[in-house]
Amino acid sequence: MKSLSLVLAAAGSSTRVGLGKKKEYLEMKGGTVLSCAARIFLETADFSTVVIAIPKDGKEDAEKALFSDPRLHELLEHKNLFFVEGGSTRQSSVFKAIKAIPEKNSIVLIHDAARPFVSEETIKKVIAAAERYGASVPAIAPVDTQKEISPDGTIKRHLVRKNLCAVQTPQAFILAPLLLCHEKAAEEDMEFTDDTEIWDNYPEVTDGKKVFVVEGSKDNKKITFIQDIPMKHLMTKIGIGTDLHRLVEGRKFYLGGIEIPSEKGEDGHSDGDVLLHAISDALLGASGLGDIGSYFPPDEPQWKDADSKELLRKIWKDISNEGWRLNNLDCVVETEKPKLLPWREKIIESIANVLEVSNHQVFVKAKTNEKQDSVGEGNAIKAYCVCLLERNE
Repeated sequence: MKSLSLVLAAAGSSTRVGLGKKKEYLEMKGGTVLSCAARIFLETADFSTVVIAIPKDGKEDAEKALFSDPRLHELLEHKNLFFVEGGSTRQSSVFKAIKAIPEKNSIVLIHDAARPFVSEETIKKVIAAAERYGASVPAIAPVDTQKEISPDGTIKRHLVRKNLCAVQTPQAFILAPLLLCHEKAAEEDMEFTDDTEIWDNYPEVTDGKKVFVVEGSKDNKKITFIQDIPMKHLMTKIGIGTDLHRLVEGRKFYLGGIEIPSEKGEDGHSDGDVLLHAISDALLGASGLGDIGSYFPPDEPQWKDADSKELLRKIWKDISNEGWRLNNLDCVVETEKPKLLPWREKIIESIANVLEVSNHQVFVKAKTNEKQDSVGEGNAIKAYCVCLLERNE
């Protein structure tokens, strides 16, 4: 069996999706469209090389999207991974990508990175057929009757539907002859719709080997428009958290990771940041990972005077690794003094930085208790937080 190489085509601009973001980088199943596409191949067969065709100056964004699923680190261990800047067309992007593959005698699978729904069965079929015939492609039968039309808009030819198919990816080829076909096409300035057409156009290079068609799947859809994104798989969870601390002299006053001048500070095992503690509990509750007391038991000396920002950062890392992302936080702080309005923007920015989200996803407001109870008397401070988490399933 020849070695296997994989090319993921992701160099396009994704303008038809209409989201202002590359479709391959959209969130999906705890990662992105790109990471889902890569993962199914790497879990199905032993690829020695993976090449991803990307936009110019887009390596940082591509790496972030690929490794948004932490399992890709292990799957890509001991494999060649290349990010190659694409060209002005898909054909030129694929040409650049296959030139980067070291194993010229390998079988290369070329796949649209925007097809994250490809199955293990389809991948195995095209590999087996390429080993036997030299080239293969998955395809499905068209549902509608097909016609060829003339330039004047009239029907030119009535096509026989049973002889037609709609091809998909991955398309698999022995790399060496495919590379020669691409070289010839570039020299002749010829443009083709896909790699099977390039292969068939140069039989003197491929020894006349034809592309073998294997059964594809209607589920192997390409994300082209926003309607193609399976939003029905979006899971949302709401969490609520609250915390209260006494205010005592001799302690610093922290709120949202910001030290605020005050005559009194929060009494607590850690730094006493009541707002970050409420946020932590809300996030842990929504994700189902526990509560702040189980994460950082107050009877353990290692958490004495701990920085609550670092505690929240650890909590959020664990939550993010489970595929959750933050939609928004809404927080209320009950305090008589100090006044929080002058500090609110800094507090919001501090929280957003810890959670690596935008400031507009976090809001904090303050309420007094009109001199009532321990908060109103200036002897305590209390915070509430409600959060909304999202995850693609």
